[in-house]
Order: sequence, then C-alpha cells, then structure tokens
Amino acid sequence: MGAERRGTPEASEDAGLDLEGADLPSATLASAAAPGARRAAVPGLPLDSLREIWALSWPVMLSQALLNVVGLIDIAMVGRLGSGSVAAVGYATQFFHLSQSVLFAVGFATVALMAQAIGAGDPLRARRSLAAALMVAVGAASLLCGVMVVWPRPLLAALGAAPEVAEAAIPYLRLVVGSSLLLAVGMTLEFALRANRNTRTPMLIALVVTGVKIAGNAALIFGTGPFPRLELVGAGLATLASQAIGLLLFAAMAMRSGEGSALALRPRDFAHARRQVGPVIRLAVPSVGERLANSLAMLAYFRVLSDYGSVAIAAYTVGVRLLAFTWIPGTAFGTAAATLVGQALGAGRPEVAKRAGWRTTRLALAVALGLGALCAALPRQIGSLFTDDAALVAELVPFLIALALAQPFLQSHFALGGAHRGAGDTFTPFIASTVGNWAIRVPLACLFAFVLHTPVLWIWVVILGDHLARATWLAVSFARGLRPLGAEAPLRSR
Repeated sequence: MGAERRGTPEASEDAGLDLEGADLPSATLASAAAPGARRAAVPGLPLDSLREIWALSWPVMLSQALLNVVGLIDIAMVGRLGSGSVAAVGYATQFFHLSQSVLFAVGFATVALMAQAIGAGDPLRARRSLAAALMVAVGAASLLCGVMVVWPRPLLAALGAAPEVAEAAIPYLRLVVGSSLLLAVGMTLEFALRANRNTRTPMLIALVVTGVKIAGNAALIFGTGPFPRLELVGAGLATLASQAIGLLLFAAMAMRSGEGSALALRPRDFAHARRQVGPVIRLAVPSVGERLANSLAMLAYFRVLSDYGSVAIAAYTVGVRLLAFTWIPGTAFGTAAATLVGQALGAGRPEVAKRAGWRTTRLALAVALGLGALCAALPRQIGSLFTDDAALVAELVPFLIALALAQPFLQSHFALGGAHRGAGDTFTPFIASTVGNWAIRVPLACLFAFVLHTPVLWIWVVILGDHLARATWLAVSFARGLRPLGAEAPLRSR
C-alpha cells in the first residue's frame, strides 16, 4: 500500500485530452501522445482565465480524491490480515513518505523551470530542465532506497517497531521503497506534464494505476484464482507492479511527443543537462525543508495531544483523514497557480502572472466557504461516519468547527504557495510553513497544554492560527512582486 500514487500534474505540449467520446483510457492516452495534440487545457483561453484555472484544477481534484479513497481501500484490505500487518505497513509507509517528500521537492523544481521555459517559447531549455530533474530524482531515490533496503532493521527499531512487527515489515518495506525508483521517473514526468498545462493525462494514468493496485492487492494478498496467497509481500508486489505500469504510461507519453515538444526527451538532452542540475537542487532543497518542518511539527503537536488522553488522540487521528480530504481543492489550485504563473513569467508578462495567482486564490476561497459551511453545519453527522463512539464524536465536533474556520486560510495558502513555486520561489513557502508551525502551532499548543492547562478545544484552535499565519505571509509576499528565475528584481504588475 501507500506507494501506488502520489502527485498532481498537468500539461504537455502534446496532451490536453478531450475526454468526451473516449471509450477507453488507453485510446485517450494514445491520442494525447500524438504530435499534433493541443497544448493548453482549454485552447485559446488566456493564462489568467477562470475557465483555464478550473480546467487545470478539476482533474487534480479527481486524482487526489481517488488517491485518498484507494488508500482507505488499501488499508481495509491489509486490515483483514490483522493489526500486526497494519502496524507493519504503517512503519514501512513512513520511510516511503520520506522518499516521496524528496521527489515532490524535485517535482516543484521541475514545474518552475519547465513552465518558465515553455512560457518563454524555449522547449529546448524545458527538455534539458526535465532531463536534469530526472537525474536528480533518480539519484536521490537511489541513495534513499539503498540505505533503507540495506539497513531496514536499525531504521525500524529507531521508530520503535517491536521485533515481530519489524520482521513482518521488512519484505514489504523493501518492495515499497524499491518502487520509489520507478516513482522517481514517473512522478518527475508527471510534474513535467503539469508544467505544460496537462492535468488530464495524469488523471487517466491515475485511474489505470489505482486499478492495477487494487486488482493486484486482491489477487496477491489473498491468493485469488491462480495466484498464491502472499499477504504483505503481495501488497508490496502490487505496489511495485502499479508503479511500473504508471512509469510505462508516462514514458510512452514522453517518447511519442513531437520533436518540438517540451517532453520530447532525447539522449542529447541528458548530455547537455548538467548546467540545469544546480538550479533543480537549489529549488528542491527549500521544499524538502518545508515538508520536514511540517512533519516534525506534526510529531510535536501529536505529543502535546497525548497529554489529553486517548480520546483526543483518536479524534485527531480521524480528523487528520478529514483534513486530508480538505487539502484536495488546495492542492489542485496550487497546481494550477504554479503552472500559469510560471508560464506567464516565462513569457515576460508579470501582470498576467499576478492576475492568475489572485484569481486562483479567489476560486480557492469560494471552495473554502463551501467546505467550511459543510464542516460547521454538520460536525456531528460527519464525525458519526467514522465512529459510533459517542465520546469520540463529541470530541470531533470542536475539531471540525476549528477546521471549518481554518478553510479560507488553508485553501489560500495552498494556492499562493503554488503561485510562488511557479515563479521559482520555493523559499517563501518554506518560511511560511516554518512560521505557521514553529512560531504559532507548536508554541501555542505547548502553552495551552503545559502552562495554562486549558481544555483540548484550545489545542484545536491553534490550527486556525497556523493556517492564518501561512496565508498572511504568502499573501504579503505575493503582493510585493514576483521574481522570475534569473531576474535581478521583482517584476510588478503594470
């Protein structure tokens, strides 16, 4: 489990799929790979059009919703093997997420470099940026994979895994972490599609990949039909197979791209990509720091909650899954903002980049109001979908109300963070995350819990402060002006 899908890309000079009339995903993918396929999500629409923003966003939302649902199905399948297997998967997944975080960071760099090159009408520079990103992604994945495959026992012991759980986790861990080598290539190509305004092709590939994952789980975990019962090893093999299928589909898209496409990688592009490796790494490092700041803050926040007892921990565990669903629109709008801002800046049109960023944020706010109203109006009903424990439902109610109030700020900082990354600024989102988590969330949670001894309600309220701080920081930075890659001064709208 855990390793079947990952990100949220978008566009290729060759893609921009027309889903109407497509009988099979494979047929649609083939037509998209044809050299003459259109470039934009909606042909002829300007970069700052609300329709174009939505056209780039909705496939990402669908892909992310599918990812979350498949994750729930996946854990339900493994759960039939017993709690020990679920625990083993949980430990192994932590290491996979580490690899995934690095690959996401490389993906953000890919979008910034490629989108600006595409906007400038320079597909050669875009291809060399993609080649450099692939080199960095595969190199980083190989290093992490090697460490985790060679020394799984010490790593699992460091997380506190019991010996019997560690033994069950090791074969699964090796398969899942090994699949990150395939993921490194597939995810980077996925982000390359994003940079070229194609979110639909990755959505279709996601459908295929998740289908392979679920079918593989059913066949290999439980031994359906001619397949042997392999339990956790079967789950790991299903992950490996699904990643291999995803990689083949993304690679086919790249290989069938026309000669002038930003995705038409050829061996000579890798030979000339060394100059772009430095920029990829420089843009990726702050993104790794951002994800690390988030992860460590979540651990610290979890530790604070542990002083409030098991009901608070259970409420947060359920609440995090609800929170993950509310991230879906923000992730999608951040994807659209990164692509459109990057291409506009590459074309030397900072005023269009500004409008695209603000319009994406306004669209994210409109969705946030709907999600917030739903969480505020039906907190008890939503909580009851996850548990019939009355005490747990009662604890979830204030959490959901806090989540409802946080929605406008949460969706805004996702959208504005994407806009900054499209401009090649991965440092500002890192600072925003650090401030929100380590100047607001964690210190206030510690103050309320250990000094003031307040009810757990106040621990939920600090979530609001975290997202408010991030949204404010990013909004102020975005309003001050954008600095495209290589520029000496920010470009301001005219």
